[in-house]
Amino acid sequence: MSDPKLAMEVPPQVRDFAVKSVGQAERAISSFLESASKSVAMVPSPMNDVFLQALATTEKNLKASFEHARKLMNAKDINEVMQLQTEFLRNQFGVATEQSKQMSGVIASAGGDVAKEEPDLI
Repeated sequence: MSDPKLAMEVPPQVRDFAVKSVGQAERAISSFLESASKSVAMVPSPMNDVFLQALATTEKNLKASFEHARKLMNAKDINEVMQLQTEFLRNQFGVATEQSKQMSGVIASAGGDVAKEEPDLI
């Protein structure tokens, strides 16, 4: 059972404001990423795959962060906050490792494409 000294009393108004703020931020970021993806797609470049992968990675990480923020807002005590934070960081470390591998592959592929299209650059 949780120590009453570690319980967090968050007024409902503060919690509601936080929920609304996270929602607004998520919508704004989503709109920005959508616009950025469209902009990248409009400009032909051998590096488009790299840019699109970077945007997809950023979007995935931001979605995870927003979900984490929602979970933190509903935490009842500091122990739950610490547990949520530990799980989030552990998961994100694994995700970052996988994303790094994916990005390396996309960059290597794009580099090969550039070399084929622009042999004078090498």
